Amino acid sequence: MRTTIGKINRRQFIAGSAAAAASFTLLPRFVLGGAKFIAPSDKVYIALIGCGGQGRTNARGLFGQADAQIVAVCDPNEKEDYSQFYYGGVGGRLPVKEEVVKQYSAQKPDFACAEYTDFRVLFEKEKNIDAILCATPDHAHAFVTMAAMKRGKHVYCEKPLTHNIYEARAVAKAAAEAGVATQMGNQGRSAEGNRLTCEWVWDGAIGAVREVHAWSNSGSWSSGKGRPKDTPDVPKNLNWEMWLGPKKTRPYHPAYAPYNWRGWWEFGTGCVGDMAVHNIDPAFAALKLEHPTSVEGFSEFVDSEVIGPNNRVIWEYPQRGDMPPVKVYWYDGNLMPKRPNELEPGRMMGGGENGVMLIGDKGIILGAGWSESPRIIPETKMKEYKLPEKTLPRSPGHHRNWLDACKGGPKACSDFSYGARLAEMMLLGDVAIRTQKKIFWDGPNMKPTNAPEAEAFIREQYREGWSLDTI
Repeated sequence: MRTTIGKINRRQFIAGSAAAAASFTLLPRFVLGGAKFIAPSDKVYIALIGCGGQGRTNARGLFGQADAQIVAVCDPNEKEDYSQFYYGGVGGRLPVKEEVVKQYSAQKPDFACAEYTDFRVLFEKEKNIDAILCATPDHAHAFVTMAAMKRGKHVYCEKPLTHNIYEARAVAKAAAEAGVATQMGNQGRSAEGNRLTCEWVWDGAIGAVREVHAWSNSGSWSSGKGRPKDTPDVPKNLNWEMWLGPKKTRPYHPAYAPYNWRGWWEFGTGCVGDMAVHNIDPAFAALKLEHPTSVEGFSEFVDSEVIGPNNRVIWEYPQRGDMPPVKVYWYDGNLMPKRPNELEPGRMMGGGENGVMLIGDKGIILGAGWSESPRIIPETKMKEYKLPEKTLPRSPGHHRNWLDACKGGPKACSDFSYGARLAEMMLLGDVAIRTQKKIFWDGPNMKPTNAPEAEAFIREQYREGWSLDTI
């Protein structure tokens, strides 16, 4: 495997003062700026941690970037059939490694990709990687990203960034201290619609915004209540204890892995963590949301193990500068907000299955999921509106935006200072669902002032041998 600290035969000084003065010289990054420095002319060498459906999707996204190369993969699952899920095909460590080798060996026939079951061993062995992309289940996110940042590696991590609020704060703090390039995988943050929504709201297109409604028909990854009663054998292709990571040991069951972990409180964050991060994002950015004063959650049922379907969450935010207080409503499963009178008959609500609606004193912005296709409604108002100048920087794409940051460009648009705050909003919604109580929230101190029982969900206990402080 290649080393990221440049080889001298590739980075020699050009002999002779005249030639040196007239030439651009490529120096090793340890000379120019330390382990985190990647020259604009260099590749970014990446380890992919988590090779399931979303990991495979991210790998394919990176294949399109000429200056990025995956050099190692890691997953406790060797191979898995995803044909029954929307990802389709086959995932896991070996199939993704095979795709990686096929991609890069076309340019370099002797290309080799390392593989690991345990990300901690990967970090021990692959010291010269520049960055990691984390696409594990939610419960491992904080441990993988923290381990990477402590070693000076740039990090792209899938949403919702962490599994609980304490982890979100810890990861954001570690990112700031490490000075590495970070990006959360809420891909709509790089969409044009995210910027248009911000620019229109700040231009006063719909007046002061006092309500936001967002939704997704996703969810229901699990059914019933409680843990499965049967205890089938662990598949030979899966290291179950490594898959559990920081979570307490429990018997393996296919209801948890490889896919439906999203529907279990121990491993996932439900539709609120999975989809609200995407669909609320343009409102979160446009309205400059920070800490809510309260949050209330409702679900079809509440169980200590299974995340119930058909959830609704209400966050209340105080005035922010010249922006008035605002309520943000979330709906998932079979729930939807009321159709606005301003929407013409026959027109779809946002993207139908996913969407967001910002209601202002002078009008409504209605958009699809992932920040796509915002429009002022009715369409007559959209056509009358004089579009403001585009003032926000545009993104060249979510992976590209992160890679540019890795190579010294501006910070990525959903870096962990932003991504952690957005994730925390959704994670607090999950806390409200689990407590079935309106929580009054002291954001700066991370305290539910009226619900001490919520503390157990804000900062979880890990099994022996696992700690964010020592990972």
